[in-house]
Amino acid sequence: MNRYPLWKYVLMGMAFCLGLLYTLPNFFGEAPAVQVSAAKATVKLGSDIGDRIRQTLSQAGVQDRGVFIEANSIRVRLADTDQQLKAKDALQRSLNPDANDPAFVVALNLLSASPRWLSELRALPMYLGLDLRGGFFCGSDRTDPADPVLLEAGFVDDGVGIVTAFAQDFDVGQDFQWP
Repeated sequence: MNRYPLWKYVLMGMAFCLGLLYTLPNFFGEAPAVQVSAAKATVKLGSDIGDRIRQTLSQAGVQDRGVFIEANSIRVRLADTDQQLKAKDALQRSLNPDANDPAFVVALNLLSASPRWLSELRALPMYLGLDLRGGFFCGSDRTDPADPVLLEAGFVDDGVGIVTAFAQDFDVGQDFQWP
């Protein structure tokens, strides 16, 4: 009845389970975070800054979900975006008393929301594909409608000063009107 030996089925099952384990972080999504890094080369991040960050957040009434100290930055995972903005403002005031000469950069960030045990297994989410959460810019420095490169590529001036492609390239009917 079975065409293959048992060890091949066991090997396929183990590969499937391992693949499933390493895809789990993609299902957890991301959590809001605040990242603190040094603004100057002379400023060093250490555990004392981590303690100062925890103290500032507790005084501001912000509950963190983890503080991660790395070589060049400290990241604080938070519950929601309201807490994230509140934490950023509190840390900005606490770590940079002189706004004209900041010692630290406090930035909004996103961290993986996967459990720690998955991160310890090096099972990280895959950040592949086109991510447009920060917006996008689609432009060209070639705006002269008489530019031979544009004319050869099939671009024409639409009369408003915008260089656009021929309508048939976009499956647009003949009655299409540009605003």
